Amino acid sequence: MSKAARERSARERLAAERKRQAARDKQRRLLTIVLGAVVAVAAIVAIAVVVIDQQGKRDQTATAYTGPQAPLTREADGSIVMAKAGVTGPTLEIFEDFQCPACKQFEESTGKTVKELAAEGKVKVVYRPFHLFGEQRDPIKGNSLRSAAAALCVPADKWLSYHDALFKFQPQEGSEGFASEDLVAWGKDVGVTDAGFEKCVVDQQKKPQVDAMTKYALETRKVTGTPTVFLDGRKLENELGDPAALTKAVNDAQSGR
Repeated sequence: MSKAARERSARERLAAERKRQAARDKQRRLLTIVLGAVVAVAAIVAIAVVVIDQQGKRDQTATAYTGPQAPLTREADGSIVMAKAGVTGPTLEIFEDFQCPACKQFEESTGKTVKELAAEGKVKVVYRPFHLFGEQRDPIKGNSLRSAAAALCVPADKWLSYHDALFKFQPQEGSEGFASEDLVAWGKDVGVTDAGFEKCVVDQQKKPQVDAMTKYALETRKVTGTPTVFLDGRKLENELGDPAALTKAVNDAQSGR
């Protein structure tokens, strides 16, 4: 083979090797792109699974109240009456704000006694939630309004369970809480199935009634703090945190009728 032929053959082999190397490089690039795409898709799927999983989990789940109670009815002014049939007094009126820490303490210490007295037919209970913190700054102002408005969206027969859930999950003072999605979820937890419930809560459709109940509490009844509890019009003081004292007060009022 001549020298020229050998050089041509070498050039051809080199060109062929470069072509094969270029093909291998192209394959590696394609493989890298494909693997990168697979990893990206896997990451997106993983994130979606985590988000869905987190959405399916809630730290706060309300439960239906199953203890002693009397039948519940909602009055035209938004208040909730708990009394056995035929019981018209003595009347225990409870003015409360669901954002109020002292109201939560009252519920924890004496709420069970209030329910038991009503279940025994010894007292007519009137719950009067309102927006005490209307002049405060957010988040306390918003927490107070959202919870009061949401409570008015709940049917009377589920109200006691919802009422207790609001105090159980009350946000700490100064902390954002009572988010609309939670207020809706707690209602569903305790069995609220009304088609318009969610919209009622999210749109705060009961705000005008909350405003009216607040005006009644502050201007008509001269309530200056919560909880404020009246027994046949007499403001209770020391009895609020003492179940035995409250029971005695109710029994005395009953015997004096």
